[in-house]
Amino acid sequence: MAEIDHVIAQWISYYLPYLLASLLLLWVLKMKGSDLRHRWFAFLMHYINKDMDPKIEELKKDFFSSLSSITSHDPELRKKKGIKILEIGVGTGVNFQYYPDGSHLIVVDPNPHFAKYYDENRKKFPNIHSEEILITTGEEMTGVADSSVDVVVVTLVLCSVGDAHQILKNVVRVLVPGGKLYILEHIKEFNPDKYWIRSVLQEFLSVSGIWPFLFDGCCLNRDFHSALDSAGFSKVEAEKFYAPLTKLLFLMIKPHLKAIAVK
Repeated sequence: MAEIDHVIAQWISYYLPYLLASLLLLWVLKMKGSDLRHRWFAFLMHYINKDMDPKIEELKKDFFSSLSSITSHDPELRKKKGIKILEIGVGTGVNFQYYPDGSHLIVVDPNPHFAKYYDENRKKFPNIHSEEILITTGEEMTGVADSSVDVVVVTLVLCSVGDAHQILKNVVRVLVPGGKLYILEHIKEFNPDKYWIRSVLQEFLSVSGIWPFLFDGCCLNRDFHSALDSAGFSKVEAEKFYAPLTKLLFLMIKPHLKAIAVK
């Protein structure tokens, strides 16, 4: 515990000047309107995702490995051994590499400035039919029909949404009977007795608005386990764990939840 606290103290001393400078910069951006902040966040995610930690890639590869065993409700996709996937909060498209060949991908994201990064990325995966981004939120994705997709994927999205319960309600709506939700999210510290400094910092950075301001609404103090349990799925398998993140900037989001829920 002392070692973890020392590392977090290092994180504070190293990144505080950068956080304050970024806060000042983003305050200026806020005065210029939300469009610039959306541009900033899209660029930031593009930059971060260019250098993905191999341990995280391995974790996600293992988590999504069961996608290949799913049989699509769509006869044409079954012939290709593909599935119909809806990804909510697609961002730059970092999950393409985990989807089965021949799959049909529908994507939703409220930030229009992710589109150019998403388009660049999907060119690398001609084995997947990917649609244009639907510029909307998971709460309001009326363009996705009822009982129309085999799988919904949500990764590192619910931390910044307005209503996670409504999104999960929509997920149940669009999934075919027996369809699955794959969710991988960072959550609030689930062992505050041991990692109390991280727990306090998560609460402070979220309630103060500093972290949401810097990262386009992202909150560090959320947990989605209870929301999953009450969403109406027939089965939920969920696990809380610490992601193998090593960079100081990411110590605040080490606590994670991974779950697969069945309609």
